[in-house]
Amino acid sequence: ELESEQRRSRKELEKAYQRLRSTQESTLRVMAKLVETRDPYTSGHQGRVALLAVAIAREMGLDEETREVLRVASLVHDIGKLRIPIEILSKPGHLAPMEMELIKEHSRAGAEIISEIRFFRPVDEIILQHHERLDGSGYPRGLSDEQILIEARILAVADVVEAMSADRPYRPSMGVDVALEEIRSRSGRLFDPEVVRVCCQLFESGRFGF
Repeated sequence: ELESEQRRSRKELEKAYQRLRSTQESTLRVMAKLVETRDPYTSGHQGRVALLAVAIAREMGLDEETREVLRVASLVHDIGKLRIPIEILSKPGHLAPMEMELIKEHSRAGAEIISEIRFFRPVDEIILQHHERLDGSGYPRGLSDEQILIEARILAVADVVEAMSADRPYRPSMGVDVALEEIRSRSGRLFDPEVVRVCCQLFESGRFGF
């Protein structure tokens, strides 16, 4: 009788967990759509970044839990753009210095938004760090090397590759080959060398593509 009760309890817990996961996934999709509604040029950007980031993480041997946290962070990494004026997001020309400073606030703003949703932690820290660079030249905190989470280092590379491969208000797509050359040329300085190596290998072997 006790064993039967324990089995029932486990099943109920599993059902509750699945409901929570379903709610989380729905929330993620809505948040991602909100960003893309304000900034149509980045439609699908976060989803494509998530696919690439998870593929890199899997190839690097990161565990399933880490990959899932990275997937969630990637799907909403630009959520902070909700706090940036639409005219700046869609501006076709180069941004003025003050406008660029506003854009740079999106990673901090995104982390603040996500931190309000408890079951998304530690996603907020990954979002906060996704524009940090190995040499300390990134933002918002100027972190370097191992101070930057591996998930954020992966997201940084996936974000750059997808962004360069897509059209933007201020330029047409540069293509994947140019994007891969860009991250290679900055490997070890801005980007994690192992992440860059794995990313390039995925594309060049034909095992990944947008």
